[in-house]
Formats: sequence, C-alpha cells, structure tokens
Amino acid sequence: MARKSTGSFRFLVLIAAFCGFSLLLAQSAGKDKSSLPASDLPFSQTVSVGELVFVSGQIGIDPATGKMAGEDIASQTRQALANIERHLNAAGSNMSRVVKTTVFLKNITDYADMNAAYKKVFTSARPARATVEVSGLVGGALIEIDAIAVKNSHDGKLEHR
Repeated sequence: MARKSTGSFRFLVLIAAFCGFSLLLAQSAGKDKSSLPASDLPFSQTVSVGELVFVSGQIGIDPATGKMAGEDIASQTRQALANIERHLNAAGSNMSRVVKTTVFLKNITDYADMNAAYKKVFTSARPARATVEVSGLVGGALIEIDAIAVKNSHDGKLEHR
C-alpha cells in the first residue's frame, strides 16, 4: 500500500494560512502603523514572528484611491509590490530582506509581463519564488503576491543563489 505524503498538504495549509485575499491594506504588526489604514478583515495583513515577517497576499489596489492601480498586469504587479513594501516597512523590514514570494496569476500568459515589472523591484537580491495560475482573484485582480522577509534587525547575511 502506498503511503500518503502529508508534506504537500502541510505546505498547502501553511500557504493558506498566510495568503489573504485583500481589497484594502490593514493594520499590521510593526513599528510605524500610522501609514496603514485599519481594517476589519478576518485575517492579519502582516504577522511578525521573531526575525520573520509574513505579509498576506496583496493585490494591485492603490490604498490612496481604493481602486485597482490599472487594468494591465504590469500596473497591478507594481502596486501589489508597493503594498508589500509598505507592510514590510511598518514591520521593520524592506524589500531587500524578502526571502520568499508566492505569485498568483489569473492568466499564466501574463507571466512575462509580470516578470518584467517584478525584476524592476527585485533587481539584485531576488527572493525564492513560486508562481501559479489560479482560476480567479478577489476584486477581479490579475495578480496577488505574498511575501516572507527577515527584519532589518537580523544581522545574518542573506545568501541568494
């Protein structure tokens, strides 16, 4: 009898725990929360544990307008990453400290254009990443990105290979 692998299931549970479908940025744990609007979403936008910062999935909504940053994948990718950056800054980290992202694309055909926008943010220190196509995202978004980062106070060197 074949033994069932629980590793994949545990990974999916972990991803589900940290991936949120968000329309607005919410209050996060961290240093400067004043730049992040409060929310009544049923999950945390940012969770800090020790030296790690977990940012729930962000879509391309501009927090200043409450509207999607654009209808194209490049605009939504840039905004989703900007939203992640705001949460990381509030939690005492930054984009150069990101160690892992997961990208959810509504259309895998947007992969190349998403990569072009993504590379402009992660120029040299590129985190590990998984990219998957999904059947749909909240609010008609084309992309959602979550992130795991190390706090600025962590003095260990990040190795990117």
